[in-house]
Amino acid sequence: MRSKSLLTEAKQIDRAVTLINLGARLQVLESETDLSYERLLRLYKEVSGRSPSKGQLPFSTDWFMTWQPNIHASLFLNIHEYLNKSSVIDEIDIVIKAYQLYVEQTQSAGLEALLSVTRAWRLVKFIDNGMLTLTTCSKCHGHFVTHPHEIARHFVCGLCNPPARAGKGKTAGGLHLH
Repeated sequence: MRSKSLLTEAKQIDRAVTLINLGARLQVLESETDLSYERLLRLYKEVSGRSPSKGQLPFSTDWFMTWQPNIHASLFLNIHEYLNKSSVIDEIDIVIKAYQLYVEQTQSAGLEALLSVTRAWRLVKFIDNGMLTLTTCSKCHGHFVTHPHEIARHFVCGLCNPPARAGKGKTAGGLHLH
């Protein structure tokens, strides 16, 4: 029987720490590392100073279809797709880098990042499993998260055709449409 590599274990711990610092749920850490539940729990408490959140991960594709979350999810996924095509790193490391760039972009635009790293990770799983896809807007030619059965030829994104009340409420998220 081969013993565990210390370098591999160190990389797994470093990846877990990065995910914890980004706010990932414990289930993401369990799925993306080979560390035991007990070690992850101890690491989570040590890094974040608190116990991990309890409960199920968000599992509905519907959240990604609402107006503002769709724009944020589409931004993240476009960054993810670019990194995926242009670099040779592990999938979870692409998710981490894409999420960090997504947060940087939203902050530089003066917006709050609506997407958590856990939702971003889940979004990639939905794409990989064919539950969601990217569809090109027929007006701006941007790529947006949609259900796979969307009629692509006539698809118009939420930026080109925002809902009537978009950006008018108190929780508009700093997005101003004029």
